[in-house]
Amino acid sequence: MCGIVGIYSKNKNVSYLIYYALLTLQHRGQESCGIVTRTENGFKIYKGMGLVTSVFHKGILNSLDGYVGIGHTRYSTTGKSSIENSQPIMLNFSLGKLAIVHNGNIANAYLLRKELEEKGQVFLTTTDTEIIAHLIIKNYIEEKDIVEAIKRASNILIGSYSLIILTDEFLIGVRDPYGIRPLCLGMDNDTIILASENVVFDVLDKNFIRDIRPGEIFVIDKDGNYYSYYLNKKRNAFCAFEYIYFARADAMINGISVYKVREKLGEIMARKDTVIADFVSPVPDSAIPYAIGYSNYRGIPYRESLIRNRYVGRTFIMPKHSERKIAVRLKLNPIAHEIKDKRIILVDDSIVRGTTSRRIINMLKRAGAKEVHYRVCSPMIISPCLLGIDMPTKEELIASNKTVEEIRREINADSLMYLTVDELVEGIGLSKEELCLGCFTGKYPIDELESIIKLIPKDIFLYNK
Repeated sequence: MCGIVGIYSKNKNVSYLIYYALLTLQHRGQESCGIVTRTENGFKIYKGMGLVTSVFHKGILNSLDGYVGIGHTRYSTTGKSSIENSQPIMLNFSLGKLAIVHNGNIANAYLLRKELEEKGQVFLTTTDTEIIAHLIIKNYIEEKDIVEAIKRASNILIGSYSLIILTDEFLIGVRDPYGIRPLCLGMDNDTIILASENVVFDVLDKNFIRDIRPGEIFVIDKDGNYYSYYLNKKRNAFCAFEYIYFARADAMINGISVYKVREKLGEIMARKDTVIADFVSPVPDSAIPYAIGYSNYRGIPYRESLIRNRYVGRTFIMPKHSERKIAVRLKLNPIAHEIKDKRIILVDDSIVRGTTSRRIINMLKRAGAKEVHYRVCSPMIISPCLLGIDMPTKEELIASNKTVEEIRREINADSLMYLTVDELVEGIGLSKEELCLGCFTGKYPIDELESIIKLIPKDIFLYNK
């Protein structure tokens, strides 16, 4: 679920703009980050492990001065969490240089890499992003046309990808034909920005123009002229989990307010609930709009029961289970004097493994809560995501082989309720045919996906475990 950005400016150094954009997108990836810029004298690159503020400082940003550049915050799916796999990835080839950042996951990456290695290609990383870069370069050398090279590469990529590519001549944004991962466009008189979420434009005080369309190749040349080309169109399959958890609440994803979706889903949950409680409380921070929607509909007071340490990152996207376990204790602390002897409706966005939910409920009960009724404003997650979210294997997903009652007992809730897939679709406001709901249904929008998975050895399957 990485965060990506690309910025072109006619007369400004973009390194600081990219830095601020990456800070804005930090919620999409915490493992590593990097920036590549281009000047008349060539490319400059700097990458590091950790948060944006710990990797970059004024001296480094000054050394990255340039009028065009790209940046990345990483959350790993394919390829382990290491400096070698951090992005942007930059490669030299006979026609110049190419740097690339990627949000998504290429399901047939293993098969493509094997084929390229058999032809003599050497890889510097274990990421699917480098595979995309080599495919584009191979076709670029043959075609001498970057747009045609991207089109040819996309014909054999199976999966999700929003890309921003920097070459000697162009800054290019690409969104896969299903539009699974987000990418949007902002600009003013002298600056053009491509970014994962429109919140970047708010921070940089630029105008949000529109979403990059599914299958669109958006090309910006050295003079700031821009053009659109298109891949072969597929049906829209926007990721539902963007609305549930990953995008910032103040973002617009595919023209839809994330905050409004979450508030509506909380209302839909409240419509079917009859449990009696003293107050409604969110698991902070992503569940706040859900809890507000629920509280408003039922007229039950909204109160905070947990205080979040905002200097701890998002536990879901931490790469190791041990890190997530420690982070829950660091991240949340109950307000004991507010919850003692109270019946609480605790609203959350999702349950994945169930371990975090159980710890939170037990934390509240140890602090004196009389009852904790857990309300999950998404459907049961029964299948791992194959298109860019590092969810566990099917066996690790608590809902893949347990009933609601069994999950309730395991997480120690007094009652438990989920939304249905139809209720989720209603809350988002799109049709089922326009969404990827694979993690809730086990059915994915890409027809070739199941056959591809069968060809990949399980011990090197897709994700870094």
